[in-house]
Amino acid sequence: MGNPDVIQVFLLALMTAVATGAGAIPFVFAKRPGRRWIGISNALAGGLMLAASFGLIYEGASRGLFRASAGVVLGLLFILLTRSLLQEDKHHHVAFAAMSSLDARKAALIVGVMTLHSFTEGVGIGVSFGGGEALGVFISVALTVHNIPEGLAISLVLVPRGVGAPRAALWSIFSSLPQPLMAVPAFLFVGVFEPVLPVGLGFAGGAMIWMVFSELLPDALEETSSNTVAVVTTLAVAAMVIFQFLIR
Repeated sequence: MGNPDVIQVFLLALMTAVATGAGAIPFVFAKRPGRRWIGISNALAGGLMLAASFGLIYEGASRGLFRASAGVVLGLLFILLTRSLLQEDKHHHVAFAAMSSLDARKAALIVGVMTLHSFTEGVGIGVSFGGGEALGVFISVALTVHNIPEGLAISLVLVPRGVGAPRAALWSIFSSLPQPLMAVPAFLFVGVFEPVLPVGLGFAGGAMIWMVFSELLPDALEETSSNTVAVVTTLAVAAMVIFQFLIR
């Protein structure tokens, strides 16, 4: 492969963002999903995202163990603070994607978490292209697959609460738009962004782990049996780990 250019970096990063919208595709065929189907989907998204989160933390630790660890703690503290502020503001009207009240707060929090960690993934794409085209393409492909369960997680919050699948897909893509926006400056100024990348990767991993255990798996347990949730989550984690291993 040759030397990457700005257009290539932007287009591949945009591909990872568009892939997030694919998480809404199941809802095109299941417009009125049953409770068991929603529970299994939450468990599937949770397992895939859990494995992806540990992949992000591992990648960050390989670039700077203490910086990645600090990022995990910062990600957790940020989510706890954000959630606390949303709960304290529960007496004020909140609207999001045609929802209101508790549903809107939950949806806004999850979309916000996804959008925030997409900044880090964008930096990761740009910095990886700074190490050569082959590495950049590898990271982009990995994030493309990684983003699909993120889109599924967002859709699982929106669609059962009355948001159509096309709008859920657009919100999912919106949450990943920071990736192409951050990839280009990170590629052009690798020396500036590379030192903070481990912190960002740890931050993203910590925030996503919180979301899996605080939102996705509890929702799954409300809709289907604990045995089903455990089986689906375990298989999803194993599948994502195998995928990450095979593409390295």
